[in-house]
Amino acid sequence: MLQNLTGWHFLIILVVVLLLFGAPKLPGLARSLGQSMKIFKSEIKSDSVDPDPNAPTQSGGSTGDDAAKSSGPIDPAAKP
Repeated sequence: MLQNLTGWHFLIILVVVLLLFGAPKLPGLARSLGQSMKIFKSEIKSDSVDPDPNAPTQSGGSTGDDAAKSSGPIDPAAKP
């Protein structure tokens, strides 16, 4: 189907696209198409990788050790 298209055909298609969308809108159109393809690829990858049912899940809560690590600098004069 595309074997008969030459350079002139692609040039005519490019001119028609420029007339339809306008030159200022083409970069935004290409950017949105690229973002859509990136999202599509990431969704395909996430669907193809099945999570291990035996793997432990991470809990949303934090333990006392996590809270102590994230609380910032500890005063050396203060004793527990």
